[in-house]
Amino acid sequence: MAKISGFAAVSALFKHEPLRVMRLYYEERAKHQVGGWCAQMAKNRRPYRCVEEDELTRIAGTVLHGGVVAAAMPRAVYDLNFETAKSWAKAGQHLFILDGVGNPHNLGAIARSLAFFGIRHLALSDHPEQSGISDAAHRVAEGGLEELSIDRIKHLPDAIGKLRPYYHVVGTSLGGKAQPLTALGGIFRPIALILGNEEHGLPQATQKACDTLVTIPALGNMQSLNVSASAAIFAYELTRRFAPTAGR
Repeated sequence: MAKISGFAAVSALFKHEPLRVMRLYYEERAKHQVGGWCAQMAKNRRPYRCVEEDELTRIAGTVLHGGVVAAAMPRAVYDLNFETAKSWAKAGQHLFILDGVGNPHNLGAIARSLAFFGIRHLALSDHPEQSGISDAAHRVAEGGLEELSIDRIKHLPDAIGKLRPYYHVVGTSLGGKAQPLTALGGIFRPIALILGNEEHGLPQATQKACDTLVTIPALGNMQSLNVSASAAIFAYELTRRFAPTAGR
């Protein structure tokens, strides 16, 4: 059972998938915020109750629960349907792919940024270090995960070949043959943008399969950004450059 905590995350869950919620817990201080959810739980004949802060912390597994916790069925993540991806591309919708992003907090932060900038689609590769959708990811995403379609991609280098007829596939890199971020301005097709592992970046096989490699040029003395910060910059850049077709 997933434990989704925080008002924004629980609100998004009730908005998009209320039937996933099996139990609802909240503190007295949050009572005025959860009335509608309690009514929905009662309608679905599922339990909800007000609890003390210590008990809510125990249920959530963290003190960072924001006064409300939903115990919910885990979100199912299915293999990407390439015909569906084709329809996204035809609608001008970009696709972000994570290939080895191992920290669930980074996954959550990336989801939050994508949702903020109107990017609708996220896929997770089968890289052995790739994080899945966890309680921590939900908490950091602040409801962003519920705003995205989330799919799984197996054998990413091969899958890139199936995406290429519809997307220009862009990989991110620290340097080497990577072009600066401004290179995105010369691409006039929907983009599938791939972000790699926090320490090692994209695997060589993934890099070789991409149409273009890009990097965010550093202006200071730091070599790189956190992957979630990079994702936010790329999401903004795609939204800015493809304003008529990006997002919803």
